[in-house]
Formats: sequence, structure tokens, C-alpha cells
Amino acid sequence: MDCLTEERLIRQKLKALNGISSLDFDLSNRTLLVGHTLSSETPIIEAIKSLHMQAEPLERSKHPTSCCAPKPNPVAAVSCCGGSTIKTAHTHTTPSASQGGQLSIFKIEQMDCPTEEGLIRNKLEGMAGVQSLEFNLLKRTLGVRHLLPSEEPIKKAILSLGMKAEPVNDTTRTRIRIMQMDCPTEEKLIRDKLSRMEGILGLDFNLIQRVLTVHHDPEVLTPMLDNIRGLGFTPELEADTAQQTASLPAAKKWWPLALGGMSALGAELLHFTQAAPEWLVAALALVAVLGSGLSTYKKGWIALRNRNLNINALMSIAVTGAILIGQWPEAAMVMVLFAIAELIEAKSIDRARNAIEGLMQLTPDQATVLQADGHWVEKAVNNVRVGDRIRVKPGERVGLDGIIEQGSSSVNQAPITGESLPVEKAPGDMLFAGTINQEGALEFRVTAPASQSTLARIIHAVEEAQGNKAPTQRFVDQFSRIYTPGVFLFALAVAVLPPLVMGGEWFTWIYRALVLLVVACPCALVISTPVTIVSGLAAAARKGILIKGGLYLETGSKLTHLAFDKTGTLTHGRPEQTDYFPVEMQGSPDVYASVAASLANRSDHPVSKAIANASLRKGISIQEVDHFEALAGRGIRGQIGSHIYLLGNYRLVEERKLVSDWLKSKTQELERQGKTVVMLMDESRVFALFAVADTVKPSSREAISALQTLGIKTLTLTGDNPHTAQTIASQVGIDQVRGNQLPDDKLSAVKELQQKGYVVGMVGDGINDAPALAQADIGLAMGAAGTDTAIETADVALMDDDLRKAADFIRLSRQAATVLKQNISFAIGIKAIFLIFTLTGHATMWMAVFADMGVSLLVVFNGLRLLRQ
Repeated sequence: MDCLTEERLIRQKLKALNGISSLDFDLSNRTLLVGHTLSSETPIIEAIKSLHMQAEPLERSKHPTSCCAPKPNPVAAVSCCGGSTIKTAHTHTTPSASQGGQLSIFKIEQMDCPTEEGLIRNKLEGMAGVQSLEFNLLKRTLGVRHLLPSEEPIKKAILSLGMKAEPVNDTTRTRIRIMQMDCPTEEKLIRDKLSRMEGILGLDFNLIQRVLTVHHDPEVLTPMLDNIRGLGFTPELEADTAQQTASLPAAKKWWPLALGGMSALGAELLHFTQAAPEWLVAALALVAVLGSGLSTYKKGWIALRNRNLNINALMSIAVTGAILIGQWPEAAMVMVLFAIAELIEAKSIDRARNAIEGLMQLTPDQATVLQADGHWVEKAVNNVRVGDRIRVKPGERVGLDGIIEQGSSSVNQAPITGESLPVEKAPGDMLFAGTINQEGALEFRVTAPASQSTLARIIHAVEEAQGNKAPTQRFVDQFSRIYTPGVFLFALAVAVLPPLVMGGEWFTWIYRALVLLVVACPCALVISTPVTIVSGLAAAARKGILIKGGLYLETGSKLTHLAFDKTGTLTHGRPEQTDYFPVEMQGSPDVYASVAASLANRSDHPVSKAIANASLRKGISIQEVDHFEALAGRGIRGQIGSHIYLLGNYRLVEERKLVSDWLKSKTQELERQGKTVVMLMDESRVFALFAVADTVKPSSREAISALQTLGIKTLTLTGDNPHTAQTIASQVGIDQVRGNQLPDDKLSAVKELQQKGYVVGMVGDGINDAPALAQADIGLAMGAAGTDTAIETADVALMDDDLRKAADFIRLSRQAATVLKQNISFAIGIKAIFLIFTLTGHATMWMAVFADMGVSLLVVFNGLRLLRQ
């Protein structure tokens, strides 16, 4: 366990276990502190072992106060109890690459031909959690990108086909930046070249960031880079930042294209008016082809040499064929128009790329740091250490995350949370890198290095999310693999069969075949989906909504139900004690208040905090508690002196059979007022009753109304009593209410809706919501700013506590889904229409260029519309 990938896998696995109250990771020491109520550590160790990691208990912690310490802006309020410290040893976890899931690589000795590939593909593609498959029949390897907690379901599925899948160990993961890799044309060329190499086990392409991630045997790195260079590209290892910066592609010279365009136009005019001899027309056309098409010919030759029919190869064949049959002006105009269209397309895609790169420019390069001698010195943010004191003046951007120690000001947090109004900040509050200090000077203590700031984690998450392909994108990729060869063979048949079979003119049908070649490439279809997805992810990030991939962006459009936790989600999560009723008087009433506050002070649950804070404000003393234990969904227990006390809800009282008529009546009365009732008791009697009330966030009412306008059914799943849950639900307009929900009950409620065919989302901020969040089709985490846990694990992270962003996410998802469908319809529909025009003789080659590249530009511009959302 040495990186966030392993932490995320362990967290997802353990948070689904009943009895787990807290998880504290220390990656530097490879240790995990688990707060739990389990009778033994065996279930925890077995769960970690199922992830192919070894867990070794180090000690039993009697007072795990470290996990009880409040953290700034917590996403989850957890209760601490008896804890275990566990050291994990990494035995085999397959590296995670840019798609956001885990890439597992298997050796399958029985996989010899496409027959076995088809069997495995049919078996795994429908499996929940499987994102993509990468087959290599020559090496008999299969790469599976998935979101499963372990590889066992994959191995079992393949075993059911009579084949055995063995995980491949000891591979290297290398990220390579290729500045010339702009579109699926280059991706396919590189994929075809590298996939045939021995020792290459997995390829992940991120066209928007121009990054290729390769899983390979260590010894093949050098020949792999040589093969990429042989395709005309310049590979750069991503670690070499200086080299990347220095080798950004130079702007192309404009004059060859301008000369080519003028020559092509001149050739077309002279040919039309017959004002010049044919040799002059041919000469002008040749200048146009050479001026605008040399790079196309070079790329086309490399593609053909590697047996790849990409758009450059098809265009080179088409233009050369037009020249050979004497269509000089048309050949020239086709090449010029193609070059112009490619240039416009590249500039358009850069807009989507720049939308992500713009996030990186939000953080200043320098920060003002306090030195030991009392002087303030400018330092590069990358050189600032955790614990350093930073000063930020009015109007300056904050360079790193930290906690304010001196000063107060209003801070514009829009780059992180999407909040439209500045937020007032004072000592003790969190500051985030990339935000803007507006009024007073602030001094703060750095809490994370530049590479681990909230903004850095957002950028990293968005970059990785670009590779997490949506279902539509996976369909397009599969379609394109058979489309181009199919059209090429069809064009060949068009050129040959009509003259041979029907007596047609060779010139006419060869010309029509060349026109088909121009529109054969599926570039428009393939490039439209990543541009749309990236535009949607970037637009969401600007609104303070972090979406972890195209899968969730597209699934959001299908949501029918959205379930909510109550405390901290619909309400502020900061309840106050409103009532205190001693049931049995033995001395001062403060005796019971002190016992209840002592127990409550050991818990991070909001209700417990309210009871503890009420006593602390009155000066009531807090006593030492031994053998503290959390009772999931019921309350807490601990020993004070020689006596065992319990502080819990009405369910706990019922289980202990301590209910009286007065207690039942009083509880119902308070619950009808929307209050949460907690009782202090021992094993034989109830000593006191406490009532706590939370307040609804103003944004919750607007959020639920907006969701219902979108046709989303809403329900509350809360551990609070049904009366309180119903009161809160009535205030905000929730459709359905379920109270007294334990973590398993919330999980069952989500499953129940899914079994009825609904697509369900879950919104929460607590550890008790984890099983339901994991089960839901989309889990949305509230208030994720400043908390790496939510950013790493949530499907969608709402960076502030504004629930209205849930509706914004669904609107954006629906818009993205609409654009994806429009783009696919445009790309396939226009090519189908043009196919008919070509066969009937109504299409020319330059019209084919407009049809092919025109639809490419159309779908790119359509995808970029999402940036304006």
C-alpha cells in the first residue's frame, strides 16, 4: 500500500463491512488504523487479502484518539471505537492508468484465435464494473480495465468458459507524451504498431492530453520508443517536464498552405474556362498538392507501410488516383480543402484541451514564505513545505492549501467550489490553492504540498476521468474498427465490379470509388465522443462538480431516483441540543448531563457533538471514559468509573426492553417536532432524555424542487427516527421517507429500486452512507473540497455543500448525452446520404472532402457547446 490507488481499493472494500466506523491511512508508513466494533480483526484482514494485499496486525489501540480528531471540512462524520492498526504489504495490484479504473492483465494460455476472444468478450463485456478489454492473441494476454474490488469475478467468468486466467506480475507503467497525437488516426497507428510487440501488455490513450500510458516489461521501453519514432512521432517520457515544455509542436508555416490554395484555385479556374493549356493546369495542381499535402503523403505512406488504412492513407490514395485519371484540378482542390479542414479541426480540439489546462494556471508559481529569521521570502510553490507559514495579500491568488492563523478576509472560491459569492474566512478556516483573496491580508499554515493540494487533486482526477470511456464511446470505438476496412473493400468493389459485370465505364466507376475513399475514415464519429466528454467534464469542474469519467457523465442522464442522507446533506449537520429531561433524579441534574457529555465527547457524530457542546458551554465537566464502543445505527457505550453507560436512540432502548409509557409518549412528542431524541441509560434503566434538532439548508428546498422539475424521484434514507425524517422531508419536499435506516438498510433500499429497473443515485457525506454510495449507479459526495477521500472515491464530488449542484450535474449529463446522440447521428447519417449520392454519380471529390471534414468540424463544434454550460 504505497499510493492512493491501493488506499482507494481498501477503502471501498472495508467501508462496505458492517461495524467499521473509521479508516485512517498512513501511506508513508503503509499502515491503516481501523475503528470498528467487530469481535475480531479477521474480516478486515480477509477483505484486504481479497485485494491481493497482505495485512498484518501491529497493535490493538485502546484509545484511537487520532481517528477522533476533527478534520477541517470533513466529508464524513465518523464515530471512533476500539481500533486496530494494520500494516499492509503490496503483493500484486495491477497498476491503474488513465481511465480511472484498475487495469488487470491476465495470461490465458488457451486463447489462441478470435473464437476464444469472442467467447471472452461476450462473457466479460456485460459484467458490471468492467470498463474495457484489450486482447493480444499473439501473446495470449488480456487487459481488463474494471472497477471491481478484486480480480476473482473476472477469473471465475473466464474459468466458466473452460479457460484459465493467470494474473501477470512485475510490469512497468510508463506515461509517454506524444505532441503529434491529436486524433484517433494517430491512436490507431500507434496501437497497431505497439500491440504486435513482445512485452507490451496494455495501452491507454488520452488524446486530449496527448498522453499514452503503456504497461510493459521493463526491457522493451527502448524498442517501444524507437517504434513510435519510426511512425514519425516524438515520444517524451512524462517525467521529463523540461523536455516536454521545450518540444511543444511549432506552429506550422502558413505560406505553403496559402500557396497551395491559390494554385488549386488557379488550376480550377483555368480548367473551367479552358484559358490555358492542360500542362499549365497540371503544373498548378502539382504545386497545390505539394504545398498543402506533403505531410499528408508522409503520414499516409507510414500508415500504408504499417498496413493501416487511416484518413491520411485514404486521402493519399484518392488524390493519387485522381491525378492518374487526369483529374488534376480536383486532386489539388481536395488536398487543399483537406489540409484546411485538418487545421481547423486541430484548433477546435485545442479548445477542449485548453479547458483542462486552464485549471492548471489557477495556482501562482510563487508564494511569500516566513523564514526562521522573521523575514518574508518569495519561493516557488513546489519548494514550500508542509507547516510553512504563508502570507497572501488582497487581490492575490492562494498558492497552496492551508489553515488560516492570522487575518480575516472574503475569498473567492469559485475555481474550487463553483460558489458565485465570496466566502468569509477567519482563523481556523481552510484556504484552497487557486482561490483569490479579496480584502484583508491573510497568513496561513500550509497543510499539503503543491502536488497534493485540492486543486491539484481535482486536475488529476479530471485528467484521469478523460480516459474513463462512456458506453457511447466504447460503442463508437468498436464500430470504427470494422467501418473503415469495410468501406475500403466496398470502394474497391465499386471500382471493379460494375465495369466487369455490368459493362460500366472504368473511368466513371474508378472516380466514384475514389470519392468513397475520401469519406471512408470514421474520424468524425470517433473524435466527437472524447471532445464531448472532455467539454462536459471541464464545464462541470468550473461549476464545482467533479465527475470521475465519461461513464458517470453519461449515466447521470439516465437517473430516475436520487436518495439522500439527511444529516449534513439536507440539513446543516450541526444540530443543537434543545431539551434535557432527567428521568430519575439522584442529586444534581448535571450528573447525568456530565455522563452523557463524556460519552458524546468521544464521538464525531453530529448529534453526539451537540450534546457534548451544550454541556461544555455550561461548564459541566467531562469525565474519563474507558472501553469506548460505537453501536452502529444505535449509539455508543463506555465505562465511567466502575459503571457501564449507554447513550443511544429509541431503538437501543427497545432492544434493552427499557421502554416506559412516559418515555414512549415524550419521545413521540419531541419527534413530531422534528427533533432527534437520545437517551442515557445503563443495562437496567433510563436516566435522562436529550433532544437535538438540526436545521434545513436553504439550498435543499431549491435543490429538491429543481430535481422534481427534471422528473427525478427523491427519497430520504436516514438513521433518524421516522417522525424527524418526515418533518425534514416535508420542509424540503422529498417524495419518500425512510427512517431508522442502518447502513445495511440504506444499501437494501438502493438495491430494491435497482431491481425494479430504476437508475439510482445516492447523495451523502457520512461513513454510514458508504455501502449505499457504492451500490448506487452514481454516488455523489457532498462538501468534497479539501478532503482527498471524497475526491479519490466518489463517482461525482460536489465540492461545496450546495445540494443544488446535483440538479446541475443531471442537466449537464442530459445535455452531454443529447450531444453524443446528435454527433453519432450526424456522422453516420451524412456519410450514408453521401454514399447514395456517390453511387448515383451526384458527388465529386471536393464535395466528399466537405462531407467528411465538414461533419468532423460539425461534431467537434457541437461537443464544444458544453463548455458554455
